[in-house]
Amino acid sequence: MSEAAAPRGRPRVQLALTVLALVLASGAYALVSLGRTGGITPDVPLVAGLLLAGYLSGHLLVRRLAPTADPVFFPVASLLTGLGFAMIYRLGPDLRTAPQNIALPQGIWMTVALVAFGLTLWLVKDHRQLDAFTYTIGLVGIALLLLPLVPGLGRTVNGAQLWVEIGPLRFQPSELGKVAVVVFLASYLNAKKEILQLAPGRLGPFQLPQARHLGPVLVAWGVSLVILFVQKDIGASLLYFGIFVLMLWLATARGAYLSLGIVLFAIGAVIGASQFGHVESRIDIRLHALDPQIVQDEGYQLAQAQFAMATGGIAGSGLGQGLPTYIPFAYTDFMFAALGEELGLFGSVGVLLLFVVLIGRGFRAALDQSEGFGKLLAAGLATVLGVQAFIIIGGVTRLIPLTGITLPFVSYGGSSLVANYVILALLIRTSAGPAPSLRAREGVGG
Repeated sequence: MSEAAAPRGRPRVQLALTVLALVLASGAYALVSLGRTGGITPDVPLVAGLLLAGYLSGHLLVRRLAPTADPVFFPVASLLTGLGFAMIYRLGPDLRTAPQNIALPQGIWMTVALVAFGLTLWLVKDHRQLDAFTYTIGLVGIALLLLPLVPGLGRTVNGAQLWVEIGPLRFQPSELGKVAVVVFLASYLNAKKEILQLAPGRLGPFQLPQARHLGPVLVAWGVSLVILFVQKDIGASLLYFGIFVLMLWLATARGAYLSLGIVLFAIGAVIGASQFGHVESRIDIRLHALDPQIVQDEGYQLAQAQFAMATGGIAGSGLGQGLPTYIPFAYTDFMFAALGEELGLFGSVGVLLLFVVLIGRGFRAALDQSEGFGKLLAAGLATVLGVQAFIIIGGVTRLIPLTGITLPFVSYGGSSLVANYVILALLIRTSAGPAPSLRAREGVGG
């Protein structure tokens, strides 16, 4: 899409929506302060000023580097981030849910995420540039998954070996790894989609292509699952599996791949439940979370989440007025339950609709692309956000077994927030097309 052909009102629409996101996020923080202390604390104007600076900077970055981008992406992500920050402030410090004031480090990570957002938009002036580094980006993704297993670097937290610690910095490299994996899959599947669509071979009732054409994808899928089983992270395993299957289906439009993926998932679930104690335990907790014996033991966290959402009812108890602090680690895995108690069904549905808008716009950006790589990249990035949100919300509401994964843009966690803002920047770049400076050079060259 050329800059001249782009709707002239897009920057104004984005600015209006960003201002609305700022007002709602600042208002949520002020309401939390009122609910907790009975008044507006001195840090409320400070936080509002920081949000103003961050949101305005993000808007100007998009206006400058991607003026023809979809105007909805940045405001929706900003609103989700602001609501999450208000709830993180509400949940800590409290010894029952957070051992320290977690709002300050989250504020720092929000700044880092915006810097990463701007750098991604600046460095990736055309999303098609990434298509030239298929295997390099794929190897980077695998390396990021392997990094926590390196002796001296990896750290185990809450039973999962997902973290890397370098000096004072601790982060989850798999969060950025998922971005690299999506770029790799978009590039590889775009190059091989005709071959993958032919499917001359058979595996029982399924028609499949030759194994050598599926090789790199299967290697990446197998390595990631092995690593993540070793790391004991069920949520990330399910996330990566979902990405592989759905992107393969999107690239080929063959239902056989989706059916085969469901069969492989069922086989993996049976093997996981029989061979790994933590998988079996999560399934038992999901089925019997409210049984008296489990409520007081392994199911305590999930049971408290159920009680919290039930207490919230239709309209919620109000920000700062509920008792979400009774949910252990509510600021990471159970942010949706905490929001459900204090914002009620209306607020929970509102958060879900924000994700629907964000993911829907991602798929719309995919449909607007004229070339295959852009279509698969935007669809893959939207799929990551959608699958991740489904896994954690489904776990909290007992639709599926609970997994340790964050709610995108909302939950506490620096690695997740930075990775999600990189995804956001790539979606914005894909929807906008090449940066204005690059288009100008191409126009001169033409």
